[in-house]
Amino acid sequence: MKERPNTHEISIITSDEDRKEFIKFPYRHYSHNKYWVAPLLMEQKKLIDEKKNPFYNNAEIVLFLAKLNGEIAGRIAAIIDHRYNDYHKTKTGFFGFFESIDNQNTANLLFKVAEDWLRDKGMENILGPSNPGMMDEIGILVDGFEKYPSILMPYHKPYYDKLIKSTGYEKEMDLLTFLVTQSSVDRERAERAVQIVRKRLPGLKIRKINLRKIKDEVHIIREIFNEAWKNNWGFIPLSEEEFDALAADLKTIVDDDFAHVAELDGKPVGFSIALPDYNQIFRKMNGRLLPFGIFKLLWNKRKINKIRTALMGVLPEHQGKGIDVLMHREAIQNGLKKDFYSSEVGWILENNIQMLRVAERIGGTVDKRYRMYSKKL
Repeated sequence: MKERPNTHEISIITSDEDRKEFIKFPYRHYSHNKYWVAPLLMEQKKLIDEKKNPFYNNAEIVLFLAKLNGEIAGRIAAIIDHRYNDYHKTKTGFFGFFESIDNQNTANLLFKVAEDWLRDKGMENILGPSNPGMMDEIGILVDGFEKYPSILMPYHKPYYDKLIKSTGYEKEMDLLTFLVTQSSVDRERAERAVQIVRKRLPGLKIRKINLRKIKDEVHIIREIFNEAWKNNWGFIPLSEEEFDALAADLKTIVDDDFAHVAELDGKPVGFSIALPDYNQIFRKMNGRLLPFGIFKLLWNKRKINKIRTALMGVLPEHQGKGIDVLMHREAIQNGLKKDFYSSEVGWILENNIQMLRVAERIGGTVDKRYRMYSKKL
């Protein structure tokens, strides 16, 4: 008997039901993968909610689902970030939220509909993945599949790099994470570095972020971030709304033992925000905070033994002076007091030599590698 050919369908998402399918696909796709950590469903909904996510005040998004023989087989989003294009004087579209079964035809069709939509909108290049923006989860995991991802970091199937490259994409940039453990930290070397920096900068003070005055602190952090990162690949200045939304999300999980502002002669010149790795708890919650997940979260919070340095910045005129080393060291020292075993630093751009050296100096070794891809339209 003759076999029926595989039949693909691609649909643009217009209904709430399809939106739910778009969100839930990864939960089925990775259901038998030990190392994938289910993100909170409520946060995934917010990422693509054009009314609740301030990113969309200056951006557009369209979502696509692929079916193979009637079963959902993949998803993708096409995104235009108008501020990115205004800042970089370019016509770049983005792809995001890419997931697919190991089928090249499925991937080809997903990228084709995303590219066609962006081309119709006048875009000349495509970059990704960004989910949805460059300050959200970005990149495809290409090395580190036998390790759990840290908080706010993605995880992917090992065949994604091949699928994406086979659709005509090239590597644009790799992003690295470093792992620092109690056993890898050279405490004597770190202490010598601290003494050198303090002697060179006697007016330097590292203080905890004041969570009771979070709005004031967010203003300080935003000013430093936008100045410190302005020459980095992929950067766009973040708006007050975006930083306020970020602060609201982070306030519930930030521990001030791991969040610091560096002041030089009383003036803020740098900041560092490391987060307890809540993914150690989320592994067991299957993406649901209610009705009982909140109790798991509270009960197991004391079992977290890892942090992730998620955001850091030092004003350009004070970079290279060791201020970032002192902030890293402060978080690590506080972690040791709480019996935290390790810290993930990153991501760090593969061409950011200064930050790569900082990560190595504090005892870090490359732990995972993520990749961004690009293509001419």
